[in-house]
Amino acid sequence: MRNIKIIEVRSEIGAGTRGASLGIDAVKIAALDFMSNLFVNFPSEIVENENRLLYEPIASPYAKRIQGVNTMFERVSKAVCDTVKSGLFPLVLAGDHSTSGATIAGLKMAKHKRRLGVVWIDAHADLHSPYTTPSGNMHGMPLAISLGEDNIDNQVHTPDAQTLEAWKKLKNIGKIEPKIEPEDIVFIALRDYEKEEEAIIKRNGIKVIPVAEIRRKGIENVVRQTFMHLSNCDDIYISFDVDSLDSSISRGTGTPVSNGLREREAEDLIASFMQHHKICCFEIAEINPTLDKENMMAEIAFNILQRSVNLLLLN
Repeated sequence: MRNIKIIEVRSEIGAGTRGASLGIDAVKIAALDFMSNLFVNFPSEIVENENRLLYEPIASPYAKRIQGVNTMFERVSKAVCDTVKSGLFPLVLAGDHSTSGATIAGLKMAKHKRRLGVVWIDAHADLHSPYTTPSGNMHGMPLAISLGEDNIDNQVHTPDAQTLEAWKKLKNIGKIEPKIEPEDIVFIALRDYEKEEEAIIKRNGIKVIPVAEIRRKGIENVVRQTFMHLSNCDDIYISFDVDSLDSSISRGTGTPVSNGLREREAEDLIASFMQHHKICCFEIAEINPTLDKENMMAEIAFNILQRSVNLLLLN
């Protein structure tokens, strides 16, 4: 049985669409509607956010609000690190996906000698840097931060010195750089990424499991294949961005993409992962109830969360 701690990160400064900071409360409302005690049964920590920066002018167009993201990385990485060191399993509920880079940092800070694998269930690769970003939104950068990857070979922009100083600081949080290796990442349901990100994936031979492969091989097969690929890792972190779901059901997220996972596929996939002893952290991000109808996205996320927790308590 795992002892769980919920870490609530209501930050949305890394996103381009407003509303992701409300996702956690939407999930809590879903829990009430389903008469669940999930949020009563476990200790939780609310990480202070920097969302006030949304009202201020953007200083770094190629890494919007990067100073605030740095602050969030410090706070979230500490919360995750302290949770792991106290023997608890961090269940992270996040607003935008940028702070998942801080979750990775916290896991490494707690156990810096252990090799960390990452299962990234997301429509997007999140491998951009200030040199390549098409939007400047930092929720497209957490894996590049964790890899210490600037991708200068595919440079599009010339960021200013202040941005680059903040970017360098982000990559080195916890004084560990890189946090993860490219061979220790598995992308699942990836289908919307730019050529600059594709160059990183191809150059490093990063494993990608598309939705079609899940349907062809079956969930158990894909999960087994993932664990085999990450067999050299001591711990494995699962990051679930709700836009990995098909756009027909993932309206309640800022960047929906068609040809994604069905609700049951995502639920079964994550449940299958959660039964493995190497899983050290689970995170859900990018629920945006302002874009949704009848809180559907949060209800789907809650179902996944509840089933995951039930499995963690059994293992």
